[in-house]
Amino acid sequence: MPVRVAVSLGDPSGVGPEVAARALAGLRRRLVPVVFGDASFAAAARAAGLELEAVDPGDPLPRGGALVRVSRLAPADRRPGRPSARGAPAQLAYLAAAFEAVRTGAADALCTAPLSKAQVQLRLPGFVGHTEWLEARAGGARSVMMLAGRRLRVALATNHLSMRRMLRVLTADRIAATVAVAAAGLAGDLGVERPRIAVAGLNPHAGEGGAFGDEEARLVVPAVARARRAGVDARGPFPPDSVFFRAALGEFDAVVALYHDQGLIPVKLLDALLGDAAVNVTLGLPFVRTSPDHGVAYDLAGTGRASDRSMRAALVLAGDIARRRARAAPRR
Repeated sequence: MPVRVAVSLGDPSGVGPEVAARALAGLRRRLVPVVFGDASFAAAARAAGLELEAVDPGDPLPRGGALVRVSRLAPADRRPGRPSARGAPAQLAYLAAAFEAVRTGAADALCTAPLSKAQVQLRLPGFVGHTEWLEARAGGARSVMMLAGRRLRVALATNHLSMRRMLRVLTADRIAATVAVAAAGLAGDLGVERPRIAVAGLNPHAGEGGAFGDEEARLVVPAVARARRAGVDARGPFPPDSVFFRAALGEFDAVVALYHDQGLIPVKLLDALLGDAAVNVTLGLPFVRTSPDHGVAYDLAGTGRASDRSMRAALVLAGDIARRRARAAPRR
């Protein structure tokens, strides 16, 4: 039976609606889309060759998929490349409605199109991203943001933090927990039987034996030791300037990066140069959530130049994980 994937459309002025429409049009045999967004998405869907029945929130969801008209923005509030004040609460409303569909079982997985953190903060001060918002609603689950491409998978020990704050919150406990969640997610959701996980150092040359900092000895070494005692094949710390290409060449199944840009730069570089179509997958949640590895891209919105490659990969992975979890679930 096809997997039902709830799709939140993100910023109506970004590339989310157009890449979602094109990606979904090519995947109708693999999944049933339930799109939560603006009424105007119907026109974008038709232009992409995607026919979806439009319904209002609270209406029964058709078996063949639907567009749930969470908002009905005026054209001035959804112009490509021009974020609007009314588009800010709409983005959050799409996410909340899509999450509710997954929480109640109306959908099997969640795939989130890009939203603007700055715009959503106008409505919800303190909002830092999908991952943190969803984790707060997952009953205390410890989640991990992983960027998964064909050649490289990277899990983040810290997400959207300034460098100053990252150094305050980065602990051996946090790194060890990230390794544990990443290993469980690789084995359970991504089908890696015996995950091999490398942990990057923080400093140049992984500290060079303390010459360039002691964070490796204080934080990474005990975290790796703890993970190994728990049965995880974890190794490190490795110099950040070499561990990613070693993983991309097959030596490791994933790398735990200690901060956001340390991990995302190599993933996005491979995506741009080699077409790896990386996906942001949130590991550790009791429900399936993926998203493309890019943002709202206002400069590309409405130009027809935005690629739907990552969005398509995110939708496919959401369906694959949902099927894998369904097969692994105990039969009643």
